Amino acid sequence: MRFGMFFELQLPRPWGPGDEHALVRHALEWGELGERIGIAYGWAQEHHFLEEYSHSTAPEVFLAALSQRTTRMRIGHGVTLMPPAYNHPARVAERVAMLDLVSDGRVDWGTGESSSRLELEAFRVNYIEKRAMWVECLREAAKMMCAEPYPGHEGRYFSMPSRNVVPKPVQKPHPPIWVACTNRDTLKLAARLGVGALTFSFMDADEARFWVREYYDTFKRECRPIGQAVNPNIAMLSGVLCHPDGDEARRRGVRGQQFFKWALAHYYRFGSHVPGRTNLWEEFLRSAPEPMAGIGGVGTPAEVSAHFRALEEAGVDQVILLQQGGDYPHEHICESLELLGKAVLPEFAGRHEAREERKARELAPYLDEAMRWVPEIAPAPGEAIEAYPRHWAGSGVTGEQVGTRRALDAGSLWRLHVGGGQGGRSG
Repeated sequence: MRFGMFFELQLPRPWGPGDEHALVRHALEWGELGERIGIAYGWAQEHHFLEEYSHSTAPEVFLAALSQRTTRMRIGHGVTLMPPAYNHPARVAERVAMLDLVSDGRVDWGTGESSSRLELEAFRVNYIEKRAMWVECLREAAKMMCAEPYPGHEGRYFSMPSRNVVPKPVQKPHPPIWVACTNRDTLKLAARLGVGALTFSFMDADEARFWVREYYDTFKRECRPIGQAVNPNIAMLSGVLCHPDGDEARRRGVRGQQFFKWALAHYYRFGSHVPGRTNLWEEFLRSAPEPMAGIGGVGTPAEVSAHFRALEEAGVDQVILLQQGGDYPHEHICESLELLGKAVLPEFAGRHEAREERKARELAPYLDEAMRWVPEIAPAPGEAIEAYPRHWAGSGVTGEQVGTRRALDAGSLWRLHVGGGQGGRSG
């Protein structure tokens, strides 16, 4: 079983000068430390406006920095939001490919729809249609990474003409695709579409065993790939805080994991949020604590090992560690990671290769069958696109458009800006 680490970048209030800078700097240190102790994946989330819960708004920037501080760790989008109001598919293809280049082919491409009202409505994304947006945009972005040129698309949620989307990624045909799964329906959809399942939810081994079995059974029976390759994998999230004294580990670690769960529910289920004013941390401290699954990774090395071993026996391919939650101090996170590297992770590294070989043999006939259903890429039309001539002559631009272009000189634009109420405090 492999291990990853999750960079949600939580920052509970109160905030002091430089706190966000310190958080990002510390997170990059955790990534370096994680690679040194044998953690194979670093996953960074994309969220917007979710104060305190996640300040990871530009994962491609963070992951690019992480890629330059590591040499072996897989660099994972966990996830890229695919509705085109967040990220146009061509921009996704360009950014993922560039990240694959700067990381020497280490990218894993997690994808998702988005779910919180704060995010969806700010970007004018229709809640009912967001899954259909994800399907259309993911399928086309995958084609863009390997088609030369991309033939273009006339769709329901985005359209664009034929273009050669560059650069192309190191990994062919494209980096492994994953999708965020918060329920069984999405998990089965991931299996049907041949993508990895990122189950960002806490669960015990018995529940994990059921999800794993359902995912692989569905993959074997029903896979029709959405991308140009398949990636049968299932990863699950686990809170972690390791300390030689179990009581001290729980004193340090449980509250931060509870905040992660509570703040997520605040933004996705029950919260009423005033941007820039609501203090999540204070509200969390006033709330009654809820029972939690998935915190078996908070404890002594023996307790943490037993929790991970149970997930391994349940068939989980990767455990993603939530090494930072709530108000964890930087030094506690580093101490916990160091102890994991010395006393927990070596046991699992020794079994990984043999397990991967068994999995490859078992899935080989199903992989062959799935690849028969990879969607074809249509031929490009091969039409020439003329540049705009210097004087706009013969370019297909209408006379009305030329008149508008001439009218919008620097002076008129300035008058438009000032007249529109944007000119300054004096109006």
